[in-house]
Amino acid sequence: MKRTIITGLLAVSVLALAVFAPAQPMVQGGKSGMMPISKSAVELRTAIRKLWEDHITWTRNYIVSALAGSEDVGAVAKRLLANQDDIGNAVKPFYGEEAGNKLAALLRDHILIATEVVKAAKMGNSMDLTAAQKKWTGNADDIAAFLSGANPHWPKPALTDMLHKHLDYTTDEVVSRLKKEWTADIEAYDKGHLHMLMFADMLTEGIVKQFPAKFKE
Repeated sequence: MKRTIITGLLAVSVLALAVFAPAQPMVQGGKSGMMPISKSAVELRTAIRKLWEDHITWTRNYIVSALAGSEDVGAVAKRLLANQDDIGNAVKPFYGEEAGNKLAALLRDHILIATEVVKAAKMGNSMDLTAAQKKWTGNADDIAAFLSGANPHWPKPALTDMLHKHLDYTTDEVVSRLKKEWTADIEAYDKGHLHMLMFADMLTEGIVKQFPAKFKE
């Protein structure tokens, strides 16, 4: 009886670990199909996630500060822009100095245009808001084109869709906060946060597939 109880507890423990353990990235390999990727690839996944999580988090902080007219808005904007340089530096080991700088420049434009969107929305200037959103979408398309040109495992349509969705969630945050619809604001941020992690994982998967020799261990 005691042995049966112990066996049962072990089974429950294993099931709990399977359910609650963080999902591990997988790649094609061997006769069995999917297999866990290497430690170095998992480390890359963690690093890329951190960078894009900073992106979504500091964007959120900027929106809150800018719409509230907080004194920290300049400092927050500076930290947010630094994140774009961090992302550019992160890809340099794979794509080179020039490509990393180009990506950082595109992402800095993404943030600078976002400040225009927030300002126009706060002022209620529909003409400026429409113009800023159009420029924002064009920038997203430029980022998608640049990334897809660097890695064949980053298809342009998928990247474009992901980046447009990011703009949608960010816009929803701004609009909801202006309307003081706090539940909708929080929901938009939560959805955008999860979406950004998915985007980060998409980038990691593409890098690992393009440079498999770098991720053997």
